[in-house]
Amino acid sequence: MSKKIIFMGTPLFAVPILKSLYQNGYPISVVYTQPPQKSHRGYKINKSPIQGISETLNIDFRSPQSLKNNIEEYEYLKKIKADLGIVVAYGQMIPKEILTLTKQGFINIHASILPKWRGAAPIQRSIMNLDTETGISIMKITEKLDSGPISNIYKIKLDQKLNALEVSEKLSLLAADKILDNVDEILDGKLKFIDQDHSKATYAKKIVKGEGQIDWSNDAFKIIGKINGLSPSPGAFFNFDGQRYKILKAEVANGIGKNGEVLTDGLEIACGKNKSIKIIEIQREGKRVQKINEFMLGSQIKKGSVIS
Repeated sequence: MSKKIIFMGTPLFAVPILKSLYQNGYPISVVYTQPPQKSHRGYKINKSPIQGISETLNIDFRSPQSLKNNIEEYEYLKKIKADLGIVVAYGQMIPKEILTLTKQGFINIHASILPKWRGAAPIQRSIMNLDTETGISIMKITEKLDSGPISNIYKIKLDQKLNALEVSEKLSLLAADKILDNVDEILDGKLKFIDQDHSKATYAKKIVKGEGQIDWSNDAFKIIGKINGLSPSPGAFFNFDGQRYKILKAEVANGIGKNGEVLTDGLEIACGKNKSIKIIEIQREGKRVQKINEFMLGSQIKKGSVIS
C-alpha cells in the first residue's frame, strides 16, 4: 500500500517543494494552506501560491482559519491515516493533538541553519545580520517553535549582493531537491533525528514595516544588509521633504560626508564609519521602481541635500 502524505504550506517558497514531491510520485492526500486574503479595500481576493498550485495539480486542499481547537479538521485528518506531514512555511502552529495523527509525525523544512534564526523571518534576518551562510533544516515538529530534532542541514554561501527574494528562491529550490533525499527514510522510520543545542538558539522575529527606516549613522555594510534583507518588500526607506523613498538595490562606496548627506548627483549618500552607499534602484512612494539615472532626471534630491 502506498504511503500517504499531508502537505502544509502557504507562500511561493513552498511551491517548488510541493511540486517536487508530486512530480516524483509521492502521494499527497491533502494540502493545507492559509485562507485567501482580501486586498484593494476588500475588492480583490488573493489565493495563496500553494492553493494555486494545488488547483493546477488537482490536489485536494483545505484552508481553515485556524487548526487550534478545530474538531472538524482533526476528524478529517484522523480519517486519512497519513504516514507523514510535511510543513513548509504554513503560517500556523500545528496543535499537539494533530501532530499525533500521522505514523511518522510532522516534519518542517525551515529556511535557516537551526538552531540559529528560529521563527517567522529567518531569510530576512540572516541577510540583515550580514551572515556569511544560510541554509535549510529538516526537523521534526514539536510543540515549541522550530525547536524539534533535526535530520539534515544543507548550507549555501550567502552572497551579500542578493536580496531576500533571491535568497528565498535559492533555498526553495535546494529544499525541493533535498527533500527527495530524506522523505523515503522518514516514511520508513529509518532516518535519525538529533536534538538541537537549544543554548545556541536565536530568533528571527516577524518583520514590521517601521523597522525599514534607514539610520544613516550605521555603517554602509549594515545599511546594505537592511536594504537587501527587506527587498523587495516591505523595503528599506528614507524620508525627504515629506515623501518616503524605498531603496531596492544599492552598493557600498567610499564617499565621506555627514551622515545622510547626498554626495553626488547620482544619489550617493554618506553613512557612518567614513563610507557611503550608491543607490541603484529606488521607488518613490506611490510610483514605480526606477533605475537611479532615470529617477534623478526629475528628482528634487540634489547633491548637498541631507536626508533622514
